Amino acid sequence: MAKNKLKTRKIALKRFKVTGSGKILRMKGLRSHLRRKKPARVRRLFDQMLPVAPSDRKRVRRMLPYGS
Repeated sequence: MAKNKLKTRKIALKRFKVTGSGKILRMKGLRSHLRRKKPARVRRLFDQMLPVAPSDRKRVRRMLPYGS
């Protein structure tokens, strides 16, 4: 009997990136609006990806079954 395929949540695919070693990365929030008045250092920090919190990893992995 063939195993059923799991569906990937498309919104999770757009928001998270899985590295080669299996870590899940995310972008910071609050980056779209009112950025001009923030210091340049803060604006640069918004462009970096961060690892997902340990408490959320299990949930994100479930949304990305073929992520790694």
